[in-house]
Amino acid sequence: DQTHRVADHAGCHYVAGGISVGIRQAKGDWLLLLEPGARLSDGWIDEVVAHMARHTMPARFSRARGSRAPFLARVFSGNRALAEGLVISKRQATALSKSARSAEAIARGLATKRLDAEIWVAPPK
Repeated sequence: DQTHRVADHAGCHYVAGGISVGIRQAKGDWLLLLEPGARLSDGWIDEVVAHMARHTMPARFSRARGSRAPFLARVFSGNRALAEGLVISKRQATALSKSARSAEAIARGLATKRLDAEIWVAPPK
């Protein structure tokens, strides 16, 4: 696993020790949570910046057309709460991390706004 190298190349700081440690160490007011292997389409930054300026609720990306599984495959596959990523305020993530032990648990069951920016979903493990 070369996650730390990918993070360094992207200008990110890799944090070991769990999601609550990462949330506490985050310097910004908003967090972007993605599954390993997910890719965001061009233009996502502008969409996220606009969302952060207008809203306080979390948001998810729209699946890229080529990344959408057929209907029956979606119905019978396990629901991955981070499949469409998550943009969430640090304040809300901090509160949720007190009872959640993973980023997946933080993302599960949240009411979110759908962003126009697209995500290429990570393939299932």
